[in-house]
Amino acid sequence: MIIAILGSIAAIGAICWLLFTLATYALPALGGVAAGMWAYQTGAGLPGSVLVGLVGASLVLGIAQFLILFARPMWMKLAVALAFVAPAAIAGFHATHGIVKHLMPSETWQTVFSVIGAVAVGITAFMRVTSMAAPEPAGQNPASL
Repeated sequence: MIIAILGSIAAIGAICWLLFTLATYALPALGGVAAGMWAYQTGAGLPGSVLVGLVGASLVLGIAQFLILFARPMWMKLAVALAFVAPAAIAGFHATHGIVKHLMPSETWQTVFSVIGAVAVGITAFMRVTSMAAPEPAGQNPASL
């Protein structure tokens, strides 16, 4: 009995970790899916469309990281970070809503908890995106190690 409870808690924790991790990359995934669908509709076939989708997602992630690292104006860095946060918050809202609709009958409380989940996922995505561009601590560059 206790093993089943501990296993359930571990599974819920793993799913929450996966949600927070994958929601951060919702924007590159959206770009990859859009590129892959475009390639498939233009006749690239399934292998070609998967390849185009992977390249598209990689480009979106790479360009965003480049902009966060090298853009001078703070408003541009914030705009790139918010471009990652918005789809992550939407994904967090829908994931939380999918869970709470099975736990509580009140639609008002379902929405309240879904918004709380969206805010939590959005903050987590913002922290992860901004940590991608964190500068190296002074005196600890990789060449000196």
